[in-house]
Amino acid sequence: MPLSHLSPRDRALFRQFGQGPEVLVPDPFVHQAVERQAMAAPHAVAAEHLGTTITYGELNRRADRLAARLVREGVRPGDHVGLFVRRSVPMLVGLLGTLKAGAAYVPQDIGLTPAAQLRHVVRTAGIRVVLTQSEHTLRVPPADAGQRLITLDDDDLTGPATDGPVRLARPLRPDDGCYVLFTSGTTGKPNGVKVTHRNVANILLTSPGDLGIRPGDRVAQLLNIAFDMAAWEILGCLAHGGTLVVRGKDIAAAARTADVLIATPTVLSGIDPADCPRVRTVAVAGEPCPRPLADTWARRSAFHNSCGPTETTIVNTMRRHHVDDALLTIGRPTPNNTVYVLDEHRRALPIGEVGEMWAGGDCVSAGYLNNEALNAERYAPDPFLGGGRRMFRTRDLGRWTPDGELEHLGRTDDQVKVRGFRVELDSVSAVLESVAGCSRAVTLKRDARSLISFVCPADVDPDTARRAVAAVLPYYCVPATVLPVAVLPETDRGKVDRGALLRLAAEREEAARALTVPAEGPPLLPMAAAREGAVR
Repeated sequence: MPLSHLSPRDRALFRQFGQGPEVLVPDPFVHQAVERQAMAAPHAVAAEHLGTTITYGELNRRADRLAARLVREGVRPGDHVGLFVRRSVPMLVGLLGTLKAGAAYVPQDIGLTPAAQLRHVVRTAGIRVVLTQSEHTLRVPPADAGQRLITLDDDDLTGPATDGPVRLARPLRPDDGCYVLFTSGTTGKPNGVKVTHRNVANILLTSPGDLGIRPGDRVAQLLNIAFDMAAWEILGCLAHGGTLVVRGKDIAAAARTADVLIATPTVLSGIDPADCPRVRTVAVAGEPCPRPLADTWARRSAFHNSCGPTETTIVNTMRRHHVDDALLTIGRPTPNNTVYVLDEHRRALPIGEVGEMWAGGDCVSAGYLNNEALNAERYAPDPFLGGGRRMFRTRDLGRWTPDGELEHLGRTDDQVKVRGFRVELDSVSAVLESVAGCSRAVTLKRDARSLISFVCPADVDPDTARRAVAAVLPYYCVPATVLPVAVLPETDRGKVDRGALLRLAAEREEAARALTVPAEGPPLLPMAAAREGAVR
């Protein structure tokens, strides 16, 4: 018995807290939900981008034409089709057309992804057909023998006529791939994660993952298409009849006219809620959310704090946060999903103890492409659900509160050793974010003996911030340096760029050393160098 070591009370709460509600998913395929919207309201606006719009009827017709072309090119259910595009209406046509052809789309932002990474994606995913726009064809890696390049703005794909529904070589199955997303690759080569139709429909077509989106709602599309939260924006909007507001370069401009925002905390922190009077629903995920940011948006909208890696399909826990809540938690498992807090031996921990979160249920993706060693490390048989089900090791630390909410306590790889003591970096940042005037904080390990923290905005007093940490945490948790910054640098996926922060710290130190006045002679660098090292 996997729970026999727990007390009867903890056994009962383990199942009560860790099991999401069992809910019937209305459709196993999200793109079929989009097709229903096109049939019900063909003239409704599906998306807009830089002044151009497309209706649901036209989007569906163009996607049908593309699907027919893909099938003629030999694309079959189970195949992977590269979607190497920039934000645009053709991006949406390519995505839906690929799903209609029974294949999984493999998205990459053609304007940001290095050529070497594109080649890695093509090779790892076994891509034989790449979709792009004509202006970006030269950025697509040269095709291997048998590989086809299709430009989404070809005349034969933009015409109004269609031959009707596409006939697939075999029926599409819920466990077929919907998309393949490649991790950011910050610790090595990016890994491709295969996410199924069952996975995607389960989060986007049930509450709260559907975010209450209804026909006529405007949903901002802010995120990089290679990031899994972009699927939440795009498919979550179109499956429910909303209008997708695809941004240009100005994120805030798209947010200002939206009813629903889905973002990382880093992206959301760059948007002024006072400029977004229409926004009624906000969801964040991808990195820990600072309490001040959550409270600011919760005062004027339904604010959902969420958590879940790509491998558990966008998010697998959610909670609507209120300003008067004692804690900012990540809530409970979403429908048909489970969360377990386990020790290093994968044994269930008593309620309230800190452990690693494992995810089970319909959120668990099909696994990594061509990496059985990593699959064996991160996926395991689920002893609590049984029946051949699998669970996924999230590497997130958490614990259950007495009333069944999950506290997110950082990541196992954010636990570092400083002076021989174990430190959770997010715990230090959380204290810093409680300092008056501090909206964001990031703490990093500088060396074996010290931490460095970065705080926003630039007028936060570093000494006050350090004293706040010293007042509540052990001495080895107090950052040796606190650097105020105007904004935190972002990766192309809208998360904090930690490498850029460490480089900024090194540049500041170098500038400070260079400005030191020698015993004789002028400063080594003029004062302009100091300003250049200042916060951006």
